Amino acid sequence: MADILDQSEVDALLAAVSSGDTSTLESRGGEPSPREFSVYDFKRPERVSKDQMRSLQAIHEGFARNFGASLSAFLRTIVETRVATAEQLTYSEFIHSLPSPTSFNMLSAPQLAGQVCLELSPLIVFPIVDRLLGGTNSDIFIPQRPLTSIEQRLVNRIIDRALASLTEAWSELVAVTFELAGSESNPHLVQIVAPNEVVVVIGFEIKVGSRAGTMSICIPFNVIEPVIGKLAVQSWLVYSTSASPSDQSRHVTRNLRKAELPLTAMLGETTITVNELMDLAPGDIIQLEKLIDRDFILQVRGQKKFAGKLGKLRGKRALQITRNADAEEPL
Repeated sequence: MADILDQSEVDALLAAVSSGDTSTLESRGGEPSPREFSVYDFKRPERVSKDQMRSLQAIHEGFARNFGASLSAFLRTIVETRVATAEQLTYSEFIHSLPSPTSFNMLSAPQLAGQVCLELSPLIVFPIVDRLLGGTNSDIFIPQRPLTSIEQRLVNRIIDRALASLTEAWSELVAVTFELAGSESNPHLVQIVAPNEVVVVIGFEIKVGSRAGTMSICIPFNVIEPVIGKLAVQSWLVYSTSASPSDQSRHVTRNLRKAELPLTAMLGETTITVNELMDLAPGDIIQLEKLIDRDFILQVRGQKKFAGKLGKLRGKRALQITRNADAEEPL
């Protein structure tokens, strides 16, 4: 533990500093301790702290997992999506790092100020389009041209899935709904912020079979500035730990309520011979083995669930549920 200086030593040190004499400073601790410093580039100020960058990266890692799963189901093949980079750049540096032409899309959300950019590399866009059109992606040529109208409509279906996954990932931070505001093939023609404005760029790697490409999300600082306080690591961990399970449970429950299930009401069973079946005619009566005073069994996906009475409701046959069915109860 360092010694505590008394008032006379403090006065001596101040006098030595004002006179430029370093002998007093060296005698105080032997060798002068090297000063710790860090390089600061005034042309590229880091307006987002490292903790906040880690939080943004964690949010978009969740987006990458959901988007990869959604894309795999849509393309019916395994799609791997992961976060490759997360850095702060100026908007000019980001634009000049992109190929031209490319799939450059502007995203907007009414809850946020400004726009977010989503860029898809031609190295992955054209293999996806080729697969959607029935190709094999084995020896596909990557053309250096803008997307045609048909290709753009196919790519928009990919972007729609990205918007849904991005909205879901950001909903844990702030309630937003991302929408496609426009698309451009030349990124140099789009200027959503000033060239020297700081932006956060999240880079992704996408693999579809043997093909691989990149995707980038550019988030200007003015977009995340209103919610920058929620990106602290400690508050983010507390928030995600306490709120995420309940939110996920409500989300799963809400989706399950929309699931359709087949219901089957068994009126009864009987056994007849083939000759009796061949002799059946309109007006004939088939006697069932079920007694008239017994409940009818309602099955849900083949499982006995409810029992009830047969009736009529608004001119249609109906079954009034009276109790839960027993699993061993005969039909």
